[in-house]
Amino acid sequence: MTREHFHEQLERVELELLAMGELASTAVQRAVAALVQRESAAAEIVIRDDDPIDDLYLRIDNGVLEMLALQSPVATQLRLVSAVLHSCLHLERIGDQAVTIAKLHLATQHLPPSESLLQQLDEMGSHVVTMIRTVMEAFRTRDLEQCLRLPTMDDPVDRLNRATHLEALKLADDPRALEWGLHMNLAARALERVGDNAVDIAEQVGFLITGEFREFTDASHDVPEAGRPA
Repeated sequence: MTREHFHEQLERVELELLAMGELASTAVQRAVAALVQRESAAAEIVIRDDDPIDDLYLRIDNGVLEMLALQSPVATQLRLVSAVLHSCLHLERIGDQAVTIAKLHLATQHLPPSESLLQQLDEMGSHVVTMIRTVMEAFRTRDLEQCLRLPTMDDPVDRLNRATHLEALKLADDPRALEWGLHMNLAARALERVGDNAVDIAEQVGFLITGEFREFTDASHDVPEAGRPA
């Protein structure tokens, strides 16, 4: 493999990662919509459409390993390879969380829902989809400032996740409604994990840009200022 071909392969892999990000964000968006709107056919489509996300994950992973076997990338290229490998794993997990949400709807479609809890889940879904699309745009443009926004964007997701537990407890007088609410706690947890994965990708993009890895949510260190390495 020539250096020119290696650069082309890196560009192709990055484009595949960006495509995977769009598929993952769309999967979450559709899963939440299926849950909130009580549409079982839409939930089944989310489950079926997880295959292209898994296929991209394997293609990216195998492609990167093949490139590493044939070339010795320089430091900046190695950072990109590392960021791509870690990020595609997080995106694959996001796709799995979307499937979990869709399956939770199918398992509870016969149970009475709570409109207020559905509203909270809908709001969580909007937040995390925005997070995924923000961090993938940051990856595309190498925008550190956008990356550093992710922990703050994640705060309302965490608050809403905690609120769903309290909302479910309000359903305790009706066993069937409580059963539905407890399943929705699991859906909220899945969305909370999507937010965490988006923050993890932001950390990878920060590493790609600055050359130093920092956990954005590590309370023992200050978050680096936007526009300069940690």
